[in-house]
Amino acid sequence: MKSNVILLVEDNPDDAELAMRAFAKAAAKHELVLARDGVEALDYLLGTGAHAADPPQPPDLVLLDLKLPRIDGLEVLRRLRADERTKRLPVVVLTSSEQEQDIVSSYDLGANSYVRKPVDFGRFAEAAQQLGAYWLTLNQTARHQ
Repeated sequence: MKSNVILLVEDNPDDAELAMRAFAKAAAKHELVLARDGVEALDYLLGTGAHAADPPQPPDLVLLDLKLPRIDGLEVLRRLRADERTKRLPVVVLTSSEQEQDIVSSYDLGANSYVRKPVDFGRFAEAAQQLGAYWLTLNQTARHQ
């Protein structure tokens, strides 16, 4: 069975650990790749910087925090949607922000979904399982070129 690759873009070590534990508990097989800021995420997704010599295959799903160092999540999303290779890549904004402007901006820039991070591990694990089940099993995406 093919392992689905999820790129988690998260700078908070506690939230990253929570996500890793939650996805490890999920029934489906997932490989979780962590990018700790917007630059790492773009390098991974666009095959630049540390990934220029050997660009990875695009992930099946990107879970994107908004409040990131170096390049914020909205700018990451803007650049992904502007690039032909990543413009159709499923991106779920997974953030603690409840600000209406963040929600509107995320959708305006092409986010596929906006999910507020649950702070409780049990709820976070349930949300991770539901996200994985929907985006990696039920949802049909356009294949990358």
